Amino acid sequence: MKKILLLVLVIAAFGALSATALADVGYLGILLPHFQSSGGLQVLVDLVIALTLVMIWMVADARRSQRNPWPWVALTLVAGSFGPLGYLLAGALREHRAGTGALARGVR
Repeated sequence: MKKILLLVLVIAAFGALSATALADVGYLGILLPHFQSSGGLQVLVDLVIALTLVMIWMVADARRSQRNPWPWVALTLVAGSFGPLGYLLAGALREHRAGTGALARGVR
């Protein structure tokens, strides 16, 4: 349950930051500054590499756990870290439900 709460808090905080940035400068205003210097471009390329590795992990993990990774991969491509965060939250909720169901069946 702590894992779920932590993920919800991170998603909410990052969502608030993202909404503020979007309201302030818009989607292009977030992206375009990364092309204005080699430092900004390095940060963007680093993020693309990291998220690509995360998407590869999500697909492999989803195959092992018999989940559909493609909505989360698509969300990652459109909204960055919200995809992996959503994938982790959905997995944690699934584990929690499975654990709660097993516990309830054991009590009977």
